Amino acid sequence: MCYLHDPVLETGLSRILAGDASLAGKRVGLLVNPTAVSTDLRHVVDAFVEQGVDVVCLFGPEHGVRGDAQDMVGVAEARDSVTGLPMYSLYGHDEASLRPRPEMLGGLDAVVYDIQDIGSRYYTYVWTLLHMMETAAPLGVEVIVLDRPNPLGGVDVEGGAIRDDHRSFVGRVSCPNRHGLTAGEMARMCNDVLGLGCKLTVVAMRGWRRDHDFEATSLPWVLPSPNMPTLDTAYVYPGMCLIEGTELSEGRGTTRPFELCGAPFVSYADARDLADALNREDLPGVRFRPVVFTPTFQKHAGRRCGGVQLHVATRRTFRPYLTGVAVIRAFRQMFPREFRWRTREYEFVSGKPAVDLLAGGPEVREGIDAGASLDALAATWRPAEDAFRAARGRWLLY
Repeated sequence: MCYLHDPVLETGLSRILAGDASLAGKRVGLLVNPTAVSTDLRHVVDAFVEQGVDVVCLFGPEHGVRGDAQDMVGVAEARDSVTGLPMYSLYGHDEASLRPRPEMLGGLDAVVYDIQDIGSRYYTYVWTLLHMMETAAPLGVEVIVLDRPNPLGGVDVEGGAIRDDHRSFVGRVSCPNRHGLTAGEMARMCNDVLGLGCKLTVVAMRGWRRDHDFEATSLPWVLPSPNMPTLDTAYVYPGMCLIEGTELSEGRGTTRPFELCGAPFVSYADARDLADALNREDLPGVRFRPVVFTPTFQKHAGRRCGGVQLHVATRRTFRPYLTGVAVIRAFRQMFPREFRWRTREYEFVSGKPAVDLLAGGPEVREGIDAGASLDALAATWRPAEDAFRAARGRWLLY
């Protein structure tokens, strides 16, 4: 595949660089990370400075402007070593650090957001965008989203709603775990549902269709975060991120995060039984292989873990959320004494199991603990899927 020539589509950034006047005469801050690149791999900061855009400051989401920090690691404020611009961190060491302070927007006409999302509501970048919109609205500062594709496509929707008392940085506004929206469409949804009154401009893509996944775009894949190395990772993430709500390893510290899952109490013989049990579920588009792996960091670092690897055979039929729930259910059933839910603080929230925040409520956890069938578990989120499909049309741009 050739990334640098004849792109199938124009991103919002491509349109700005081609002469769109949305930024003309404006003092702007950039909310960006390493994915904010043109088709020839120039970063937006460099491209804008070359074009004479009046860039005043940079804002960094989780993992930072340059994308080097691991998950849930606070990032300090600094100056960019290339441009000398101040870099404001929007992911520090407490919940207050997730929101920009009004003084950070002082003197700005607009904040430009250009980050590649991955189509799963746990991924925190769109909620950083929401926080920026909430701060910008009363100040009259425009928020301009340079839209990019949803790499999973914009058709399929999967997962449940979020209870009001379970909103967190892995879900500020209720929507399915796989939502099928672009970042620009998510911004429109949030502005509407929350009544923010933000002056929002979405520089829409040209040439993207809802049935396009990332490989249909000819755009370069730049790691959106340190543990999102490939499009394969993005496809499994809407379900396998649920593993973060357990004390199982989700494969961080390996070369296949979220495709691998396991624990030190699982032998290779156990892993074979586990893979067989999951394959008997006949889940659409995926097969399971027994594995052993040793994470180099995070959960169970340096310890040999037995478990499974997901092999997605047919992306069109694969259901990542159903699959993630099935994987947890299988571990819980096979290892009832050793399996543990994560009860430690998660994304600055304590007092609620992490998996409940990820799932949007306790139904999945309680059902798994009670031995519910996979069909019964899926029935708990199907009404929310139907409701979202019916509602989302007014926010769609493509």
